Amino acid sequence: MRHLSLCLLLLSACAFAQGDPAPGAKYLVSTAWLADHLNDPKVVILEADHDMKGMDMGTPKHIPGARRADLNQIQIKANGKEVELPPDATLKDIFEKLGVSDDTKVVLYSSMWYPMVTRVFFTLQYMGHDNVALLDGSIQKWTAEKRPTVADYATAPTPGHITLDLHPEVRAMLSDVKALSANMPNDVVLIDARPPDRYKKEHIPGAQNLFSESTLLDPKNNPTFKSPDELRKMLAERGITPGKKITAYCEIGYWATLDFFVAKYLGYQVVMYDGSLNEWDDTHQPVAKGTKPR
Repeated sequence: MRHLSLCLLLLSACAFAQGDPAPGAKYLVSTAWLADHLNDPKVVILEADHDMKGMDMGTPKHIPGARRADLNQIQIKANGKEVELPPDATLKDIFEKLGVSDDTKVVLYSSMWYPMVTRVFFTLQYMGHDNVALLDGSIQKWTAEKRPTVADYATAPTPGHITLDLHPEVRAMLSDVKALSANMPNDVVLIDARPPDRYKKEHIPGAQNLFSESTLLDPKNNPTFKSPDELRKMLAERGITPGKKITAYCEIGYWATLDFFVAKYLGYQVVMYDGSLNEWDDTHQPVAKGTKPR
């Protein structure tokens, strides 16, 4: 009995030393996990890709079995805004052609700018497909570990079938953010996900700054997320504690999706203002300058 008690004590100490796991741990998979599931018919690997003019096209190497998730289709320009969700039926068609079904686990990665990956994550959350995860470290970690790559994308052997379960509540609208900025309630925190220099130049009054890429160890070379404890500390420093709600925004709807993901991963309530500063400025809303929220 004494030995059993000692073992339990040691196990508890180890668990404490490693920190508490994230409630949304299912939203991240390791390279080792993906390597073990490359041939799983219930797993669809999607590489977020974009042929935007002037954008780094990334590496011509792909994870075996990966299919191309074309951001030119998954996002559109609409109502004067640069990055918006297409019509619901269009989204359904896009992902079904990629072989995604209701029982599919979708794994996302990219060799490009990391917020492009989380933009797809946000889109699937809006569609109600919660069985989705990011590849922690993305292809940068995959190739650093000398795991196999191929030169071409795969295609879906057959179309999938998705039952849309829309969650429009993941999106904050202009009216929501106007009310939030004017009278910030104690249980909500407005987060500007852009780099500090852009936040300093102008931001929505009342917003705290949490540059989304600072949640990664190295956004370009090793986009692995910091530990849950480190991420919680970053949020707590901005007054974000469990029970509080987060509204994230950026310029056009990319950086904010990365903060959106981190919040979901940690189990926080979060929505994203998709119109972001693109819409805020175009509608001549007030802005604050400097390093303070107001």
